[in-house]
Amino acid sequence: MAIDSGHTRGGLRRPDRRPSPVRRNVQRAPVSPAPAPGAVRTQPVVDPALAAQVEDAVRGSTPFTRAPVRIAAPDMRAGAGRTSRHRARWAWEGRYLRTLLAVDFVIGLLAGLVAFEARFSNDLTRYTSRYVLLSILLPVAFTASLAANRAYEKRHLFVGTDEYQRVLRAGLALTAATVFIAYASEIRIARVWFFVALPLVTFGCLLARFLLRKLLHRARKLRGACMRRVVVVGHELAVEAMARQLRRERYHGLKVVGACLPAPGTVADVPVLGAFDEIAAAVRKARADTVLVLSCPELDGHALRRLAWHLERDDIDLIVASTLIDVAGSRTTIRPVDGLPMLHVEHPTLTGARRLVKALVDRAGAVLLLMLFSPLLALLALAVRADSAGPVLFRQVRVGKDGHEFVIYKFRTMHIDAEARLAELRHLNEVDGALFKLRNDPRVTRVGRLLRKFSLDELPQLLNVIGGSMSLVGPRPPLPEEVAVYPDDARRRLAVRPGMTGLWQVSGRSDLSWDEAVRLDLQYVENWSLSLDLVILLRTLSAVTRGAGAY
Repeated sequence: MAIDSGHTRGGLRRPDRRPSPVRRNVQRAPVSPAPAPGAVRTQPVVDPALAAQVEDAVRGSTPFTRAPVRIAAPDMRAGAGRTSRHRARWAWEGRYLRTLLAVDFVIGLLAGLVAFEARFSNDLTRYTSRYVLLSILLPVAFTASLAANRAYEKRHLFVGTDEYQRVLRAGLALTAATVFIAYASEIRIARVWFFVALPLVTFGCLLARFLLRKLLHRARKLRGACMRRVVVVGHELAVEAMARQLRRERYHGLKVVGACLPAPGTVADVPVLGAFDEIAAAVRKARADTVLVLSCPELDGHALRRLAWHLERDDIDLIVASTLIDVAGSRTTIRPVDGLPMLHVEHPTLTGARRLVKALVDRAGAVLLLMLFSPLLALLALAVRADSAGPVLFRQVRVGKDGHEFVIYKFRTMHIDAEARLAELRHLNEVDGALFKLRNDPRVTRVGRLLRKFSLDELPQLLNVIGGSMSLVGPRPPLPEEVAVYPDDARRRLAVRPGMTGLWQVSGRSDLSWDEAVRLDLQYVENWSLSLDLVILLRTLSAVTRGAGAY
């Protein structure tokens, strides 16, 4: 069955009340009449030249121009359109899920054994045998808590922070349930075992899931593996922009293999497989398993519903892109009003108890990190002093929350006359916007290049975090001259405290354009959460280790 492409007041032509004999067979229910006795039943025939041309276009060898040939109606039998591409996707998703279950179980078992060792030192008695049993049951209880919090559902895996949030919820839920059961049953639990086992299994599973996801993203970026084949539906410019973004951010796992436009046209590097009334056929020809619908007036609610019915028969995923920009799912709620779904958007959390908790976590974490890195800080200070003349610390005025200025501390990475030489290098700026970045800046010292490569020059900012002018995670702290030329949107970055690390640092650092850095900072401001901070801190470790985009 195909969606009509004619126009009426609603944007699409309604089916004729008296369909012509040629179209009547296409509009009937998906139950084919029984063949006559002795007749041979055949599948719909597609021009081989057309099929070969589409296949070549999907593989990128030749451009595709839609020929004036009507594609035969698709087979409406349930599951008839499921191809090997579907089976391949189900295979790697199943392997990933089984690996996740096994890793969670092993980590739970190890956490229980470590807690037992920390409390009882392998002293097996009648009393400690109960904790051996608890240690063995811990992975079962934790995986059950993860399942109850839907941490194994595929829509929460692979990308985004929702998976990590659900792991944290599972850990908190298991902790609360253990306390309640122990109190109600008047069972005393060894505090050392309790305070070692449950935090260890929670954060161990968080780290394991983070590493598994990094391996998945690496496979997608380097080998193009574990990808979904996507047909994008929309207008030319929107389709081209979406294809370019998905091509740049391959870790999302969406590979554009074709497009459907409202009218004949072309899209750069994407084969056009048909019009809006040929989406189902285009999906089959491109062997796609996902359809991404962009915002366009031709596809209203009724058309999307009919499209969903078509795709459901072949188990094709349907993604509808929202026009909301950088709004996390936790801030949106769908509430029906007289049968019409309404998307409610909550305001971001910029003040209140959650922000107070963030400030406390920031300062406590900064104190611990400062104590942990104190030997390294001393060595770096000696290296800076020995490499070039000048002070060890570099002090500079930056703009913080609500536009208040503060002094930021960093290890000095440039010669002492760097500010005086800035004017003569301004024309060599390699980035757009208000930033100044030069990959081979002659003002940077030898030790300074090493410090910048691994972001070690920013460690003294832990003093700013303890003082309350900065946060561990947040937008980049800007210079006053940058803020002076900020557009209205960019000033939104000043609604929260700047951070030592943030989304822009873990997404490319200096390799990002000005607009992209602003977009990532605004995305953080709008969708902040403690779990997002934890994810950014974990990603910071890998970004610093690689040293990419730092100069």
